[in-house]
Amino acid sequence: MPATKHWTFEDFEPGQEFVLGAKHVTEEEVIAFATQFDPQPFHLDHAAAEKSIFGKLAASGWHTCSMMMRVVVDNLLSHSTSLGSPGVDEVRWIKPVYPGDTLTVSYYTKSVRASQSKPDRGVVVSIWKAVNQHGDLVATVEGMGMFGRRA
Repeated sequence: MPATKHWTFEDFEPGQEFVLGAKHVTEEEVIAFATQFDPQPFHLDHAAAEKSIFGKLAASGWHTCSMMMRVVVDNLLSHSTSLGSPGVDEVRWIKPVYPGDTLTVSYYTKSVRASQSKPDRGVVVSIWKAVNQHGDLVATVEGMGMFGRRA
């Protein structure tokens, strides 16, 4: 598991992939997140959700991204020289996430690039993947992270 060491830019290599951890999704969290940030009926109300394309209460895609972010922070970024991110290039919500699901998040290093203008850092392009307890891919996030280099 990545959290067993302190990660710097030099520790990331294209093609590496590892499982970071899991997050169980509760109905209370789905409704609380939706109430505050994405109050669409299929995220809030069982009867409305049953009539929707989801067929039952479903988590907001933004909630799914937030849960993925929490797993990445807890199990990698908080144990690294992370300097933040210049952005996310792509988010895909492939399958709905429902209360009761358990999401397992993995981290894939797509590419690494040392900064030419700031030699104390580099950029890591990564893809985060979340699968549910059935092994179904439910979401992906591709983006960049800046990491400090070793002294």
